[in-house]
Amino acid sequence: MLGPLYSDWNSKINVISRQDIENLCERHILHSLGIAKVIQFRPGTQILDAGTGGGFPGLPLAILFPGSGFHLIDSTAKKLKVAKQIASEIGLDNISVEHIRLEDHRRQYDFVVSRAVTTLEEMVRWTWKNIAAESKNDLPNGILYLKGGDLSGELGGVEAWRHGGLGAWGPSSYKVYPLGGFFSEPFFETKSLVHLF
Repeated sequence: MLGPLYSDWNSKINVISRQDIENLCERHILHSLGIAKVIQFRPGTQILDAGTGGGFPGLPLAILFPGSGFHLIDSTAKKLKVAKQIASEIGLDNISVEHIRLEDHRRQYDFVVSRAVTTLEEMVRWTWKNIAAESKNDLPNGILYLKGGDLSGELGGVEAWRHGGLGAWGPSSYKVYPLGGFFSEPFFETKSLVHLF
């Protein structure tokens, strides 16, 4: 369902690279759904998709979790237009979109989800203010960040936060879930989901 819609929109507005559009299911949809291998959002959960681009990971997650609310934000209006139109065409009523920079967005959510928009440290600086205090899911509220490559340097920054580097407003812990443990495709061998909480 999403494949033909994205191919059509991508021919009008370049949202996904030509190489990636051919691998849309694996590199965008399935990658986004890696979050669902770690958490099943309970009905009523509110999720911010920070830097959604053309709607990832928010749109695939919104399809899978119709009882949860997804707010997709990005600083590029044309990409949000595609996400909004595709959501409308498939009848998704649990998403909203907003053209705004991450650091300027103030509402609070149970989780912030994102796919490699920036470094872990920058993501925390931009979005930790958006994490609500009271948790209602099996995982504590926080950031669910899809990222590839060697994360040891960035996670070293998290260790510094745990010891007072960001004070009371930063995460106190984290857990890394290698996506290669969930998916057999070679693309996922270097991909992980980081939960900052």
